Amino acid sequence: MKNILVLADGKIAKKFIERVKDIDLSKKRFFIVYYDDNMQIDDLGESFLLYRFDPSSKIKLQSLLNSHEFDQAIIILSNKMDLMASYENIRDFDKTLPIVIHDRWSLELEDDKNLSIVDSNSIIVNMLIHYLPDIPLYATNIGLEKGEIVEIKIPYGSPFTYRYISNIEQKRWKIAAIYRNNRLILPDYKTTLEPNDSILAVGNPNVLKSVYKSINREFGQFPIPFGENIYCFIDMAEFSDEIIEKLANDSILLHSHINSNKLIFRVINPRYSKILDKIKSYDKGSMQVELDFYSHKKEDIIDSDVNLFQVGLIVLDDDFFAQNIDLLYELKRPVLKVGECGFYKINEAVIISNESQKVEQISSTIFDLSSQLKLNISIYEFSDDEGESKKLIEHFMNLSKLFDEKVKVVKSNKNPILELKQSSDKLQFLPFDRDVKKRSFLSYFSKNANKLYFKLSKNYQIFLPSD
Repeated sequence: MKNILVLADGKIAKKFIERVKDIDLSKKRFFIVYYDDNMQIDDLGESFLLYRFDPSSKIKLQSLLNSHEFDQAIIILSNKMDLMASYENIRDFDKTLPIVIHDRWSLELEDDKNLSIVDSNSIIVNMLIHYLPDIPLYATNIGLEKGEIVEIKIPYGSPFTYRYISNIEQKRWKIAAIYRNNRLILPDYKTTLEPNDSILAVGNPNVLKSVYKSINREFGQFPIPFGENIYCFIDMAEFSDEIIEKLANDSILLHSHINSNKLIFRVINPRYSKILDKIKSYDKGSMQVELDFYSHKKEDIIDSDVNLFQVGLIVLDDDFFAQNIDLLYELKRPVLKVGECGFYKINEAVIISNESQKVEQISSTIFDLSSQLKLNISIYEFSDDEGESKKLIEHFMNLSKLFDEKVKVVKSNKNPILELKQSSDKLQFLPFDRDVKKRSFLSYFSKNANKLYFKLSKNYQIFLPSD
């Protein structure tokens, strides 16, 4: 049996006792000290013992403390002087008894590790702030109450919309739950975030503040939420100097135009040459060069680097992409496959209206990156399902109005892949799904644009995780 001493006076104290009497008290006994008849409550039950005296009286209070062994004291008094005197009376008797004080005056008390203060002013302010729109809701009365548990709403147009949980970089924080249409969803790696979802995020308080800013920032923050940095992989044993120089130049140009934190050059099997000296000279400022002189497997290096460097975009050439597509698919990171013309010549972002549901899932990222690169977006109609194609175009048009970005719809009787093959100065966006991964002889006869990605091998293509 736990004995709890309650020094009670005022409306809040009375409400507290009324609530306490309705909970399971089989292993608790409350000693209520009061000095106002208004505190009397009917039918309290045998778990409550009432004492009518002024708790600021040291003799009377210590007499009660002497007669019983208490596990906790709770002080809810409406008079500041009475509260301070009662607290000091208890501390003079017992230095270690846990005490909870209801504070409405922002009291300044000496350091007391066994004292918990419930500041009603702070609680009210926090509650009022929670009613403001688009404000994170921090957990109170559970956990550490230091901002390590927070509820954040996903606004329409956020870069987090239509993202799979597995595609969101969650370092030092996690999405523990999703609230959608008054339902609780316990997410797994296949769960997708939708506009107006609220996520329950748990993690480092400072990290969660950054997450909140990222969620509510609109376009202009890619490669977030996949990661923070661009990663350019170079194998000097396999790549020609021409390819290496193109990868480096395109990566630097891209890094200068988008909101990446760093550009990481990972060079394996380095050989002494002018091109190596040139790449090493980039190791300064927001660019970092990592050399690997050992015979480590490239798969292990890339897999390790993606997490180590918080990679949000991988830059590769066409051959390496084709040879390592399984590895890249499993990394769940955007991949830019460089083309032939040079990234500085890119003048348009293009999407083929095929697999509309998957394209819709990556739409916020398409707008984000296109806006940073100052590219207009063109949708090439190419689908057997006119209804799905129309739905996708309508979705992009709505986003274009919302974020003041231009979208052009290109209608043609010709296969758009044949048309795009003639102009290599466009950046094609594709969902990085299993259709891309599972290339086979039958792909040549498919009408699925994802399966036919290889027909545009000379073009710049960016693959965005979608499953």
